[in-house]
Amino acid sequence: MTYSPPPPPGEFASPLAQPRHGAGALIPPGPPAAVHVPALPVTARRGRVASVWLFGILVVVLVVLVGYFLSALGAAASIIGMVVAVVPFLVVLAAARLVDRWEPEPWSLVVFAIAWGAIAAVAIALLVDLLISGALGGVESGARDVLRSVVQAPIVEEIGKGIGLLIIFASARRAFDGPVDGVVYGALIGAGFAFTENIQYFAISYIEGGAGELTTTFFVRGILSPFAHAMFTAVTGFALGLAARRGSSIGAALGPWCLGLSGAILLHAFWNGSAMFGDFFQLYLTLQIPLFVLFILGVLALKREEARLTRNRLGDYALAGWFTPQEVDMLATPAGRRAGLAWARTLTGDRTATMKTFIADATALAAARQRAISGRDPRAADDEHVLLTRTAAARSALLAR
Repeated sequence: MTYSPPPPPGEFASPLAQPRHGAGALIPPGPPAAVHVPALPVTARRGRVASVWLFGILVVVLVVLVGYFLSALGAAASIIGMVVAVVPFLVVLAAARLVDRWEPEPWSLVVFAIAWGAIAAVAIALLVDLLISGALGGVESGARDVLRSVVQAPIVEEIGKGIGLLIIFASARRAFDGPVDGVVYGALIGAGFAFTENIQYFAISYIEGGAGELTTTFFVRGILSPFAHAMFTAVTGFALGLAARRGSSIGAALGPWCLGLSGAILLHAFWNGSAMFGDFFQLYLTLQIPLFVLFILGVLALKREEARLTRNRLGDYALAGWFTPQEVDMLATPAGRRAGLAWARTLTGDRTATMKTFIADATALAAARQRAISGRDPRAADDEHVLLTRTAAARSALLAR
């Protein structure tokens, strides 16, 4: 075999030959597979969800309520009132969910709370009003309007909404940890009640005065005071949440419930009375706005306490080596959570979803440990075990290379 020198650069030995390859540019590795938390056991649903029978009852009441509205207000006015009422409802719902972001409540209980306020509590208020009007022979007067607005409405409506809180407390106790939960459930029930009540007010305004009257009513109820009912019922929820924090039974919680209910009724009566006996806008600026500001400050104080409790309970696990102190700071503070999510976005594959799972499970773990320590939930230790497993898996997934 004779020797053949290599072809000079730029030439080929044959039409099918390939040139010698150089080093070339560095090819980065392909995107890795997304990091997932493996399928893990979940906490028991019993004591954390609303009964399907309760929803069934609400559906029946809803059918009756819709029939009443259609017959009393007509289809067109009812639909217009409902569309307009959606706006303040969504505002209040967003605010309630913002308060609930630290440890979100189960969706079935969120839906039940809204439905109870929008359906059952409204039905109770309408039924009592019809009974009282029938007993008085349908006589309408200025005194009757005052009694209906300042006495009857606050008492009947707050009791109707408060019953929903008692039902959640009794049937879903494992998802009712303390005052923040009570405020959230109360606000959701109040938001549902205000939604249906606004449908009626907006529809009547449209029937009586057209778009102009509807606009005025919307300004007063939808712009100036969309949080009124949420704030009233949140007072009852706060008192019931304190009872839950102390581990009170349903019987022992009736006292705090009545105390909170009294506060809600008085606040409701004062609110309604300011519109009938004085200059509404002057009282709105001098009294109602300061009351609302105090309410917001109270909610912020409760959320700070909830964060402190989360830090303490996760600190127990840090002492046992499950978390580092830095991780506890990250999980138990709003700033730490924001920093943690920002860090997770920089990890391979963007592990934001895994970080959210880590935060949610760790927060639920702290709440379960608090229930176990207080002795108010016999199944809290089981929840603690499941949530610890989930939290450890999420932590491992975050730290995986």
